[in-house]
Amino acid sequence: MKNLGAGGKELGWLTAIYALTQTLCAPFWGMLSDRIGRKPIISIGMLGYTISLLLFGLASFFWTLLIARALSGVLSSATSVASLAYVGDSSTEDERSKNMGQLGVAMGVGIMLGPLFGGILAGYSLALPFFTGAGISFIAFLLIVTVLPESIERSGYPHKKDSFDFLALKSMLLGSAGVILILIFIVNFCQTGLQGITGLYVVDKFGFTTGQVGVVWMVVAGVLIVVQGFFTGPLENKTGDKLLILTGIFCKALVAFAMVLTSGFISVLVVFGLFAVSSALTVPTLNASLSKAANQRKGILMGFASTAGNLSKVIAPLLAGYLYERSIELPYITMGAIALIGTIICFIWKKTVG
Repeated sequence: MKNLGAGGKELGWLTAIYALTQTLCAPFWGMLSDRIGRKPIISIGMLGYTISLLLFGLASFFWTLLIARALSGVLSSATSVASLAYVGDSSTEDERSKNMGQLGVAMGVGIMLGPLFGGILAGYSLALPFFTGAGISFIAFLLIVTVLPESIERSGYPHKKDSFDFLALKSMLLGSAGVILILIFIVNFCQTGLQGITGLYVVDKFGFTTGQVGVVWMVVAGVLIVVQGFFTGPLENKTGDKLLILTGIFCKALVAFAMVLTSGFISVLVVFGLFAVSSALTVPTLNASLSKAANQRKGILMGFASTAGNLSKVIAPLLAGYLYERSIELPYITMGAIALIGTIICFIWKKTVG
């Protein structure tokens, strides 16, 4: 960034353009995947991501970075939305939460290892991480094209060009699917708000070192991987999706309020361990529940879910930062209250639908 004469304002533009393009494009890619299949959309997204990484590596001007970031946002939304719909298509109802959790594990491992290897490669050349990522993405694209079967045909859904039905979509949005989308927004809002401010909070309140902050996030990542990978699916089969979501959102509220009462490193580790458990229970189960409610329109509803999540990730950090300037505890109290509202919504949904 500095080599291209860019600073904090330009970094903000890169972040904003990525979130904006993802938010706007996700429903389109989801609807298109319902019409022409998941495989073409996943392929387009992966090839486009390869191109965007190459542009990053070759960038000589800031506007090139901006174009690459916008392209990445447009096309990464294609891959993420269609991939979620693909998992929903390919899973039985009993396996859906487990498979959504395993997809989350794969993403989590990538998020952990990517910066690690990127930092090592950047020691040789700042462009090398981007070129390496482009190569890996292109290999993934080739595997998708040559190996991945089309999920819509396999699950027996009609492969129709006129599969988009506005009245049917409206009916779903006014039912369980609409409630799930609201809960997805609330869960992502609370998660992003808590994650965005906690690094600053523990430094200001307890004087944490960067190493201690890193340990907290390592514990979060480890708990997420274990719970999503091994426990979420079996628990959903035993308790039902609504009770698991209700428990997870309520735990999110407890985490937010408990952070105000933490007294040091160990208590923060315990609280954020619970934060990881709540995330592992809610996110894959919400996606699985939305997939069940969607029937053959999984793509467009997953697109709406992505848009809801992205909007929350834009708004929550801004609100948390504003509240933090008033009082360092205020973001946690606010996120806890919002999570309690989500808990009440989920409780009413569970009682109404069963």
